[in-house]
Amino acid sequence: MSSTIVATENLTKRYGTRTVVENLDLRVPAGSVYGFLGPNGAGKSTTMKMLLSLIRPTAGEVRIMGEPMTRRTRRTLLPAIGSLIEAPPGYAHLTGAENMHLVRRMLDLDHRQVDEAVRAVRLQDQMGKRVRDFSLGMKQRLGIAMALARRPRLLILDEPTNGLDPAGIEEMRRLLRRLAEDGTTVMVSSHLLGEIDRTATVLGILSGGRMIFQGSRSELMAASTPDVLIACSDPRGAVSALAPFGARLAEEGELVLPGPDDRRTAEAVAALVGAGVGVHGVRRSEQTLEDVFMSLTEGDGL
Repeated sequence: MSSTIVATENLTKRYGTRTVVENLDLRVPAGSVYGFLGPNGAGKSTTMKMLLSLIRPTAGEVRIMGEPMTRRTRRTLLPAIGSLIEAPPGYAHLTGAENMHLVRRMLDLDHRQVDEAVRAVRLQDQMGKRVRDFSLGMKQRLGIAMALARRPRLLILDEPTNGLDPAGIEEMRRLLRRLAEDGTTVMVSSHLLGEIDRTATVLGILSGGRMIFQGSRSELMAASTPDVLIACSDPRGAVSALAPFGARLAEEGELVLPGPDDRRTAEAVAALVGAGVGVHGVRRSEQTLEDVFMSLTEGDGL
């Protein structure tokens, strides 16, 4: 990994007796698209709000670009961070251009910075429309343009593809990759596993407020052992012979062994041969990112 732009140590948030985020050690490499995955209620939004100093942690520390995020330092750090949390910002009765003009004045930016941000999200031909007439995808892009206008080193986005149609999701995916290529580190939360799989360079998976995985896609795929499929001469007899292995019969007539390692697989094959069952083929099932996620979170659905 390259240098780290976001790091947390034992980050924890409790509300009374309820723990929402627990002992979170987060590492976001500079220049990456960091996919922050987890079921609804896993603590993703709470974590992002703590990173932005919108919520005070119960315990632990947040460091942004090597500096602790505190009430004293937030004024220095926040200008280098853009964010889109929850609903897209903007005044519905104003045009896109008028909204961006307000942002320019509030942040004391020059016109070039605003123009660059609008072009980055490819909204330059729609800025004369009132925001109330924008599609949800256009509102999301306007919110990102507002976040980008200050030329942040870090962009934090909470579920930016919520409510978007497939074309809008594809457009958002291209935008995030392009921003990272141009040097902006992007941290994006989502429950859309397929989109994160196709966009992120680093993944973090949160479940029940705890980080259960952090690393590359290849490391994630290696973190879960896929099922083994066995083609044999007597599948029904094989299920009985391999009952201690938890074997079951698949619809295709193959035998399924749930997540055995290589040694356990060899023992199962030996048991079949010993029972007089002919073994025709042994292979591991193919896994998607969603399969691995469900395995790691023990079926805690999205």
